Amino acid sequence: MFTGLIEAVGEVTRVDHTSDALTLTIKTPSEYSSFVHGESISVDGVCLTVISFTENSFTVDVMRETLLVTSLKSISVGKKVNVERAVVAGGRLGGHYVQGHVDTVGRLEKRKPGEKWEYFTFSIPKEFTKYIVKRGSISIQGVSLTVVEVSKRHLTVSLIPETLRATTLALLQPGDEVNLEVDILAKYVEKALGRSK
Repeated sequence: MFTGLIEAVGEVTRVDHTSDALTLTIKTPSEYSSFVHGESISVDGVCLTVISFTENSFTVDVMRETLLVTSLKSISVGKKVNVERAVVAGGRLGGHYVQGHVDTVGRLEKRKPGEKWEYFTFSIPKEFTKYIVKRGSISIQGVSLTVVEVSKRHLTVSLIPETLRATTLALLQPGDEVNLEVDILAKYVEKALGRSK
C-alpha cells in the first residue's frame, strides 16, 4: 500500500528484456537508499518487488501482465520515474490509499498554465470515468492528485509548483502515456451495490 506522495525521482539505467517480461534497474538519489530484498516499491504508480539492490539503485522484475496494462511496456534507459516505498503502518497517510495496481493507461491531452499552478487534462477510457468524481482522488504515475473536472472521456487535475518540482509530471508532454489508478473505495462501493461485472 502506498500514499501517492512521491519520495524520489529515479532514473532507469538498465532494461533487460526476456520473451515475456523485463527487468529494470533504477538509480536513485544518494539519500534514498537502504532497500530491502523483497520489499514493495512503486515505480510510476506500479507496485513492483525489489529483487536486488546496491547503495544507490534497485532492480525489479516486470511481468507480462504488468506490461500489458501499464506504460512500462515502452520504458527505456534514461527515463525518469516516480518512486515511493510502501507506507509504514502507523505513519501519516498524506495522499490517499494507492495500491500500485494500475487500472488503465491514459494520455496527456493538454497542459494549461494557471497563476500558481498548471492544469493537466488526460484522456481516459470511458469505462473508468464512472469511478472518478470531482474533488475525488486519483493516482497518475503514482502521484496522488485531486480531480478538478471529469467528463465521459477526460479528467483534469491541477498541479501545484511543489508537485511539478518533486515528480516527473512536469516532464509530460501532450501525447505521453500515463498510468492511472482510480480510488479503490469507488470499486468497493460498486461491488457492495452489486453493480460490478
